[in-house]
Amino acid sequence: MKTYNGFHIALFTLNSINMVSNLKFDFDVDRGNNKVTVKREFAAKPDLVWNAWTNAEILDQWWAPKPWKAETQKMEFRPGGIWHYAMVGPEGEKHYARNDYKSIAEKRSFTAIDSFCDETGAINDELPRTNWQVRFSEGDDLTTVQVNLTYESPEALDKMIEMGFKEGFATAMEGLDELLPTLK
Repeated sequence: MKTYNGFHIALFTLNSINMVSNLKFDFDVDRGNNKVTVKREFAAKPDLVWNAWTNAEILDQWWAPKPWKAETQKMEFRPGGIWHYAMVGPEGEKHYARNDYKSIAEKRSFTAIDSFCDETGAINDELPRTNWQVRFSEGDDLTTVQVNLTYESPEALDKMIEMGFKEGFATAMEGLDELLPTLK
């Protein structure tokens, strides 16, 4: 656990064995443009993957890297809506975040701003905010999710990387791999 401005951040270990070894996971950092691009394939139809990313009950089952879990406080998946959630640790500790949804193209893409916050949803301005652009595309019994993440500065990008974003995100994606066959 690391501490940044009084906020505790857990660093997660990347599981090097993907549940389905031939699925693509690309994580590219472009420091010159304060951007991270993630491309991840899933062995499921787009409707199923879309629902996993946009339904609070399903998100709570995979969003947090194990042994942590996600716990939705409130979700309004619509432009102008929010997803306020807690990452709950094995000892019961909670760290809150929120997504403010900006645009939604049903079953194709959405954009949001992700922020660290407190239990009431008040944004913590001392930690980086992330602009998310998430796109879903289909091909050969696979769905590709491309996530474009942008930051206000190279320092904000570096802080997120240092806080274990890549490892945590990769582990959460593996959790979704495990969950998808049970949702069919």
